[in-house]
Amino acid sequence: MSVPRIASVVAIGAAALLALAGCSSAPTGQESKEKPAAAAKAQYPVTVTDMAGNEVTIESADSVVVTDNRLFRLVADWGIDLSAAPRALMSPENPLKADESILDLGTHAEPDFEKVVEADPDLIVNGYRYGGHAEDMKKAAPDAAFIDMTNDELSTDQYLVDSVELLGEVFGKQDEAKAVIDDFHAAVAAAKEAYDPDTTVMGLVTSGNEIRYSSPKDGRGSSIFFDLVGLTPALQTDGSTNDKGDDISIEAIAQSDADFFLVLDREAAFADSESSPALELINSSSALANVPAVQNKAIYVMPDDFYLTEDIVAYTTVLDGLTKAFSA
Repeated sequence: MSVPRIASVVAIGAAALLALAGCSSAPTGQESKEKPAAAAKAQYPVTVTDMAGNEVTIESADSVVVTDNRLFRLVADWGIDLSAAPRALMSPENPLKADESILDLGTHAEPDFEKVVEADPDLIVNGYRYGGHAEDMKKAAPDAAFIDMTNDELSTDQYLVDSVELLGEVFGKQDEAKAVIDDFHAAVAAAKEAYDPDTTVMGLVTSGNEIRYSSPKDGRGSSIFFDLVGLTPALQTDGSTNDKGDDISIEAIAQSDADFFLVLDREAAFADSESSPALELINSSSALANVPAVQNKAIYVMPDDFYLTEDIVAYTTVLDGLTKAFSA
């Protein structure tokens, strides 16, 4: 992406698109390219219970490795110094992505565990895309305190809150964590207040110049917002967590007559993508031309880097955008 964009476009009303770029201010940690200050050392040792239910004592945090991409924004915002991380999974808008002093572990598809050994961490915070590499991470740094961010039993919203609280405990940033969580809860309440249940909503994922369905139950991107806001599905059918969406026909999408489209543009997260923007794909589709969401320009596209971040701030940004869209 050549131009950072914190929020995407909402289109409401027949005359023009409603721009939502101002619906959330940029996080403070992403306003500066300077390396953040190290986490305070005086708080250690500290004992926490990680997301997997393990009690972990952290003796120090002089060398820290974080692999869970849902935490990178907060790590930057809170000024936490990293020795190593999969910078390839960071948003282009995160200043840590270009910080060459942070050893790059690579993507979860090809992790470089030698970089973990080189970092010699005394604290590892591991999860999400790197969740399947937990044992290899432990082998690479057997003496490090290991915080497991994996918990598949919690709802997404509860996980967001609990994981941010845990991160605050680990790094002595409880006040910062509370502020972020309060913003999230306020955004949920505002979106619920603004939404009319008579408005039917369909989640979509665009990828590789294709428009695909995202199930309100477990579809990638949109499903959490059906639960959080109480959105009325335009189409209720089996889906999956496939990050490229589900292959139901464009005709079936059109026949749903959705009043509103909630869209994840998967390709927008990658600078080398040759895919057309989601809004362009949808508005140029002849099959969707008569759908109320398209005719009334009632389309919200999630932030460009949502697919890479999926953090509590990203969810808050989308909720703020939905509130503006439903209030229009």
